[in-house]
Amino acid sequence: MNALRTLLIAGALTSGASLAATHTVKPGDTLYSVAQKYGMEPVQVMQLNGLPSPTLQVGQTLEVGGAEEGASPTPVAARPASPAAPTRQVSAAVPPSASAQAPAPRGGSAFIRTAATRFLGIRYALGGTGGRGLDCSGFTMRVFSQLGIRLPRTAAAQWRMGASVSRRDLRAGDLVFFNTTGRAASHVGIYIGDGLMANANSFKGRTVIEPLFGNVYWASRYIGARRILS
Repeated sequence: MNALRTLLIAGALTSGASLAATHTVKPGDTLYSVAQKYGMEPVQVMQLNGLPSPTLQVGQTLEVGGAEEGASPTPVAARPASPAAPTRQVSAAVPPSASAQAPAPRGGSAFIRTAATRFLGIRYALGGTGGRGLDCSGFTMRVFSQLGIRLPRTAAAQWRMGASVSRRDLRAGDLVFFNTTGRAASHVGIYIGDGLMANANSFKGRTVIEPLFGNVYWASRYIGARRILS
């Protein structure tokens, strides 16, 4: 009886430990890589730990639930995103009809919105990738770098990444491309769900969120999308 009781207690403790599994952030870790490692969606890790942004600190301890290292990701319904950027930057560019232009965002949209809004309002600068401003491909590079993904420098090179996605199957995180100069893939943005995209807009002079197919200019110049995130 004593041996059986010992086994039952040990099993309970082991089960409890798995439910409270944690991960200590190491150099080179990103929210995206940690989520992949434990078979989770990035938005799950953010919600479980109450993270306000995708940025991680070395030495930080993250709850990863009962997930096991190397597990396959499981879908999860996410809470609505809470953009870090001021609301005026989003609402000013979003007409009431915009949400009818594309499928509703999936669970990952909250994570993508959070990543993208960290770089909203930065001035547009041709060739810019950082301190002095951002151009369209510089913006997408900065957002995806938070996910641990390195994109090529130009929109044309990014157009050759990932897998092609049809317009009706767009989901948050897909790169969307446009012909604005008479040659393919001269502009790139990030689809964030609800018929909206985030991009560095040279006309507006800054990085913004605006309608995708609800904007005649972008709709008439749209050439396709590529999926980088699995």
